[in-house]
Amino acid sequence: MKNRLSVLCVILVLCSCASTSHYSKVDRELLRGDYQNAYTSLESSRKAYREKDYILYCLDLGMLAHYAEKYAESSRLLQDGERAIENAYSRSITQTVGTFLVNDMTMEYSGEDYEDVYLNVFNALNYYHEGSLEDALVEIRRFNNKLQYISGKYGQMITNLQRAALEESADIPFDPAMVTVNFTNSALARYLGMLFYRGAGRWDDARIDRDQVKIAFANHPGLYQFDLPSTLEEELDYPRDKIRFNIVAFTGLSPIKTAEELRIPITTSNWVKISLPAISARPSAVRSISVVFDTGERLELEPIEDISVVAQETFKQKAGVIYLRSSIRAITKATAAAVLSDSDRSDVSILLGLLTQVYAEVSEQADLRISRYFPGMALVGGITLDPGTYSYTVNFYDHAGSVIQSKRFVDVEMRNQGLNLTEVLCLK
Repeated sequence: MKNRLSVLCVILVLCSCASTSHYSKVDRELLRGDYQNAYTSLESSRKAYREKDYILYCLDLGMLAHYAEKYAESSRLLQDGERAIENAYSRSITQTVGTFLVNDMTMEYSGEDYEDVYLNVFNALNYYHEGSLEDALVEIRRFNNKLQYISGKYGQMITNLQRAALEESADIPFDPAMVTVNFTNSALARYLGMLFYRGAGRWDDARIDRDQVKIAFANHPGLYQFDLPSTLEEELDYPRDKIRFNIVAFTGLSPIKTAEELRIPITTSNWVKISLPAISARPSAVRSISVVFDTGERLELEPIEDISVVAQETFKQKAGVIYLRSSIRAITKATAAAVLSDSDRSDVSILLGLLTQVYAEVSEQADLRISRYFPGMALVGGITLDPGTYSYTVNFYDHAGSVIQSKRFVDVEMRNQGLNLTEVLCLK
């Protein structure tokens, strides 16, 4: 009996785990800047993603397709991921605590809020590269619309879970202030909106988004702990016989999740374990970026959005949901173990109670699933030039001032019609 129950515990826990070994080769290729092979490697690893991890697959491969300049394929994958996120959220509203008796890894991955909004930014860039400013603007508007309700997205879920906790007579500490999300405006999305509107000749709309960049910095000082881009005013105020060259750069990689274990008292002498995911930033080797033109001009890029910080901010409400759900589930397991132990004092009942307690401990695993290939930071810059053909080099510098990556552009035509925007990245 003991051996059978022990094996059952192990099987249930292993079945809830998701493999991450397929990421190693992709990560190495990304660090080398080999985006084509990174895409191919992940595409061939489709079987490493469980059915319930379909959203992860779409986001991971969709971002790699973008980096590999497979823009149409990236759009298809990111749009599939976006639809799947919407459907998964709709299903999650109707699910109860009892749905997750093992751990959250048994659930369908529904995406993080920062993934849901930033996929629109990269889909907007996909459309720009494909030559459709109007479609790019649709994606930026979708981003901004999502932000309007993100801060209250989980309000009803939290209320329902708090009610369930009271019904369990569980004294679960919970601070509502810890789940207040302060991200209602994105400087990056507004900056790109300004550029796309300007490229489409819609100057009034461009001015609105330029001002919204300023408002984002003013309203969210905790997210924007750096100065406004110094060239922001120049983006809409330059001689019309000149051209404006802009560049957006992405550096580093988005956060991962790590597990944090907590103990909640259920009696004066008994505790239950819960394991919670926490957002952890991945450091980037990039300290600064310069654009050096063969004609002598030089442009230093400036930060516009710390995507890692936004990911941490937007995770707060969902973290509150996970905390309450995990606490209730752990207490339910502990109660079941106590009932088995106290039902009678036979050897079988004592053994069952002990194994149930072990299962309650072992099966509580934090859900550490998260997409791996969004960037960690966005930087921008702009410079006024005469119309013509230019060659230039983008240099990425580390903290010691050494060049760790360069991207060369040769004979790029700069026109005073439309938008002259270059995208570069260094994911180190």
